[in-house]
Amino acid sequence: MFDKLEKMLARFKELEELIGDSNVIADQERWQKLVKEHSGMEKSISLYLQYKKIVSDIEECEEIISSGEDKEMTLLAKEEHSFAMKEKERLTDELKIALLPVDPNDDKNVIVEVRPAAGGDESALFGAELVRMYMRFAERQRWKIKELDMNYNELGGVKEVTFMISGIGAYSMLKFESGVHRVQRVPATESQGRVHTSTCTVAVLPEQPEVNFEILDKDIKIDTYRSSGAGGQHVNKTESAIRITHFPTGIVVTCQDEKSQIKNRESAMKVLKSRLYDHYQSAITKEYSANRKLQVGSGDRSERIRTYNFPQGRVTDHRIGLTIYALEDFLDGNIYDMITALQLENQNEMLAEMND
Repeated sequence: MFDKLEKMLARFKELEELIGDSNVIADQERWQKLVKEHSGMEKSISLYLQYKKIVSDIEECEEIISSGEDKEMTLLAKEEHSFAMKEKERLTDELKIALLPVDPNDDKNVIVEVRPAAGGDESALFGAELVRMYMRFAERQRWKIKELDMNYNELGGVKEVTFMISGIGAYSMLKFESGVHRVQRVPATESQGRVHTSTCTVAVLPEQPEVNFEILDKDIKIDTYRSSGAGGQHVNKTESAIRITHFPTGIVVTCQDEKSQIKNRESAMKVLKSRLYDHYQSAITKEYSANRKLQVGSGDRSERIRTYNFPQGRVTDHRIGLTIYALEDFLDGNIYDMITALQLENQNEMLAEMND
């Protein structure tokens, strides 16, 4: 670890010189890349410099203690040595965390897709509550929400809902929400008061405005059709809605929430790129994810990740065994504690792998 940090420190100093070089500043594209690289190293380097200072302090204290010439100085050195050793341990742990691999998607916007699964109308209705939960959470974070394809049934339940959340760190906070969400409660239509179990699936995809793979014209089919559902004058009068079919994967994307066909097409292409990225990335990481003990971040669509139990007023995440007894508050978007617990568990898994 420390060999890596020494190399990083040398590179950091080199970057500082390059960033201040007038010839480099003249090439704004290169300069911006170097500034970004420098900024990305600042936290690790700051911690490492603190670590080096503590190690130096420890060595000085040990010299004073070993000499034993001045009893008062020796006593002070022992106290300082004890404090410095604890600081060294703390900084070592922080350095390990700072050097963990960073998900390149963490700062990206996200596309959230919610679909009903088992449970008929009750599943669809709960899906609508999940949509509201994520939107309320986004509002609490002061992130922007853009509706892409909000398809509800006549009872207000979801058929298929797709929306985008834009904000720094959106993917890093919401990526662990992908999976099967289970609800246990008495449906409004249940006359005998029996608790039913229903499920919804949630997919959280990082927005991919730039992708490394090319979408060929021959691989897609773009259809236009009239928007459906309650809305403005454009509904059922103009063919502004867009449906894109990607033949190689069978992925179908629809977007109808803009009045403009052009805007709907742009939004649909963004969703398609993100789904394709997720499709190909999942294939690459499948073997790795299968080997992870808890698979906190696998995003497996078939994995039951969480249960919302209304009779007991609790929500339980099965991946980390965390239960929160504040279901109404949770569904109102107060999911921060759950998210941070998932992030911490994922961090601990990566640290364990680093130490193996």
